[in-house]
Amino acid sequence: MPQFKLSAFADEISPEPKIQLDVLEKSGVRFVELRSIHETNVLALTDAQVFSFRESLRSRGMGLSAIGSPIGKIPLDHPFEPHLEKFKRAIQLCDIFEVDAVRIFSFYPPESGVDDWVVNRGEVIRRMGALVELSEKSGIRLYHENEHRIYGDSPERVADLLAQFPGKTLAAAYDAANFVFCGYCPWQGWLSCRDRVAHLHIKDWKTGEPHGTLAGQGHGRWMEVLRDSVANGYSGFATLEPHLLGGGPTGGVTGPELFPKAVECARKLILDAGGLVA
Repeated sequence: MPQFKLSAFADEISPEPKIQLDVLEKSGVRFVELRSIHETNVLALTDAQVFSFRESLRSRGMGLSAIGSPIGKIPLDHPFEPHLEKFKRAIQLCDIFEVDAVRIFSFYPPESGVDDWVVNRGEVIRRMGALVELSEKSGIRLYHENEHRIYGDSPERVADLLAQFPGKTLAAAYDAANFVFCGYCPWQGWLSCRDRVAHLHIKDWKTGEPHGTLAGQGHGRWMEVLRDSVANGYSGFATLEPHLLGGGPTGGVTGPELFPKAVECARKLILDAGGLVA
């Protein structure tokens, strides 16, 4: 039976680690997708902050599902080498937290120059290739999230990106709400990558709304996606990223009061689709 392990972008609950983990523990969620704590991005955390958070996780019997990095969220005309150094920090954090996955993106168009993906595709593939090569050497997986305005925001370009790197290193982190927000059909988005999906971001959206909605109550067609994932034997993480009070390029807000409702709704949706929840 396909099993879905619940995780969460816990910074949607609060910037404070203790509040994050208190809420997740009460909600029965044992994993975190580490994006930020103390209002500081995961790749900018000091070693002291990193090891303190690791100990907090261990003391509660919790762990990470992935490093929720911002890698790939820069314009193509920004220098790549400094960004690659940040990626090396993400790899280092994988070792510290004993996790083998990093969430990434596929770059914004240049701030100056031609805003045309046909023109800019080659540079996207070059940069993604460097990330894939380094990941292969380090033994980690990359989860590419379909995100607003990056190369891989449309079903067609997600499929193209995955086709360029057919090995196991690059996988898809499927986000139905992001397809809706970008004006694409989430079911077509699912079909474009389902054979390479290794991670689910549970976020739903109603077209035209300023924030997310509970899973299954928006236009993300989550029940269809989950039923199909169960039928195809998906087993892996389902990471809560509800954005119930808003969201943007660096994250979202749901709050400690609403987050348990998002967890409860996601759990029920998965069970109703025929999956098991861990």
